[in-house]
Amino acid sequence: MNDVWFSEPVVIDFEPSGHRKVSSCFEAVECLDLRWPRRARDRAWRSASRVCRDALDGLRSPTEARKTLRKAALLLRSLLTTRVPDPSRARSGFPSPGRA
Repeated sequence: MNDVWFSEPVVIDFEPSGHRKVSSCFEAVECLDLRWPRRARDRAWRSASRVCRDALDGLRSPTEARKTLRKAALLLRSLLTTRVPDPSRARSGFPSPGRA
């Protein structure tokens, strides 16, 4: 099994631990298995995991793998940003959302 490289990396934001640049199918599988939050392992995560593994085995294209990983990352970002913000982390000098 050889690693399969993406034409362009996918950058995934794992709040609060930071960004991860994923440039290949092997990195994608590693990221999906080790860094992905358990509560976010949904249908998009399963699809990305399957397609990236298939690309490593030569059954899918790197374009398909990148596309499914990107879709799962967008859904993850949506999930992480819909959480209720922690008021203790609010920036001073800026009004809180919903306050005028």
